[in-house]
Amino acid sequence: MNLQRGSSNANAQPDFFSHDVVKARRFYLDFAPPKGVKLAVVCGGLEHSTPAYVISRATFVHYAIEYVVRGLGDLRLNGRNYALQPGRIFSYGPGIPQRITCSAGEPLVKYFVDFVGTDALALLRSCGLSPGKVSEVSPPHALESIFDEIIDDGRRLAGESVNLCSKLLECLALKIVSAQAPMGGTETLAFATYEQSRQYIAEHFLELRSLGEVSAKCHVSSPYLCSLFRRYGDQSPYQYLLRLKMNAAAERLAQPGALVKSVADEMGFTDPFHFSRTFRRVLGISPVKFRRMR
Repeated sequence: MNLQRGSSNANAQPDFFSHDVVKARRFYLDFAPPKGVKLAVVCGGLEHSTPAYVISRATFVHYAIEYVVRGLGDLRLNGRNYALQPGRIFSYGPGIPQRITCSAGEPLVKYFVDFVGTDALALLRSCGLSPGKVSEVSPPHALESIFDEIIDDGRRLAGESVNLCSKLLECLALKIVSAQAPMGGTETLAFATYEQSRQYIAEHFLELRSLGEVSAKCHVSSPYLCSLFRRYGDQSPYQYLLRLKMNAAAERLAQPGALVKSVADEMGFTDPFHFSRTFRRVLGISPVKFRRMR
């Protein structure tokens, strides 16, 4: 492999890219970052593949994350086969063989980011994407905006591009954790129930007052709903309901002339003191102090 190193030209193309790409938006930073750097993005981009697209490598010089947003394909990664579809995300790196092909009818459109550094492997492990792993995010477009930010900042080729891209890569890892979804089997049905229940709460939180009401409207038992939120989220369904209510309450209290008692009623609290205690527990400040801040 004759790798072009240290390229600073946004139009340069190292030879580890496939030529079976009809359109691409890529950037290239430093292919030889300083020794001991914690995290450095080397390059990244968005590629629209042709039906003939094939990538086949026994290894790769950098760590990489790839994310499919459109199309279908097949992936053989570290000796295992996977179907590629929107929302699927995978990683590889040194010592990890990979082969990527496209469906003839629906060629792949996918993002990628390549990076190095002493913290690179730990970053991948932190989001469940150790080299050779495949995962899924929900909804399938959940990561598009942050990949676009990485590309936009990388293509500016400004003095701060290197640091910005590294920080955005860390944000990407956090976003992957928050958007991760099961890849199939009965686990997928459970996750779908969780997502539907969460969406229902988000759309009807002003009408809902208790965990019992939530579970009844979502047609599942309260214990099962709580177990789903523990499995796939970081808060109980009732905590999620209260956070939605308190964020909406803060928006109302920020408006001129809004009264705490009136806002409490709107949020479904018959006792203003209970509302104030809940507001403070969730947002860390009383409604009265919040209004003074505004």
